Amino acid sequence: MLLMADKGLCSGIDADIEWQLFGTGPAIVNAFEKKAIDLAYIGLPPAIIGMERGVSIICIAGGHIEGTVICSKSKYCGYPECKRLEDILGQFKGMTIGVPGKGSIHDVILQDSLKKAGLSDNISVRNFAWADMVMEAVVKNEVAAAFGTPALAVSVKHYAGGKILYPPSLLWPNNPSYGIIVDRQFLALNPGLTEQFLIAHEKATTLLREEPSRTAESIAFHVGFIEPAFVLETLAVSPKYCSQLTDQFIASTMGFVSILNDLGYVRRALRADEIFDRFLINKVHPETHHYDDGIRLF
Repeated sequence: MLLMADKGLCSGIDADIEWQLFGTGPAIVNAFEKKAIDLAYIGLPPAIIGMERGVSIICIAGGHIEGTVICSKSKYCGYPECKRLEDILGQFKGMTIGVPGKGSIHDVILQDSLKKAGLSDNISVRNFAWADMVMEAVVKNEVAAAFGTPALAVSVKHYAGGKILYPPSLLWPNNPSYGIIVDRQFLALNPGLTEQFLIAHEKATTLLREEPSRTAESIAFHVGFIEPAFVLETLAVSPKYCSQLTDQFIASTMGFVSILNDLGYVRRALRADEIFDRFLINKVHPETHHYDDGIRLF
């Protein structure tokens, strides 16, 4: 969103960019499969599902971690009053939890959380094509809670009198909420152009951390119907932005591989070298990662 809003960030890219918005990660993978896109921001689980079924894509950079949030209307008990996730989820027995599309990172974390809590048979899951539809379902009491992005959680807070029930950093530490995924053939034919995009991506993640007020204004102006304060509040929910592919990012992703296998979303467990190529991002971002730096709110 910031790269779309701030054209100067992309001035070093020797190509015209055609941006496309998708409702969920699985929809992006389908677009890759049809050769409709060359590069994308996407959560790792749907990318892995696509890789396993033969879609020729690979992750070449990080971006954000711990971007899945559980939220609901404020009448339900949340952390720290209810310290265990199992107890928080247990409040929704016999009810429905809303989440973006099946196979999205939010869906996988929800399914795994329900399984570990022994609640898979007691709580229904309803998948939505767009996160906005999840928020509307919470407002209309069609679902009792929601798993989704920080933006969804902030929307539920503002428009449904809701709250975050469990810290995203505790829900699944270091979970790869999105990385840069690229078509393998495009990468092979355009390594220099891909590197130029990663440089712009690294600049954007730095701005998100170091100048959040400025970036919030840019994004709000670009979107047109939200206030900078809303964007800033969204960034603060899970402020862990960086372009690097850390060992923790990769290890957390490999944890998803096992879960995807257990859930039947993939038929075999992919290796790390089938999912990641760190060559370009190590060139663009050779220094220590910044995920733990947070954002500057002063």
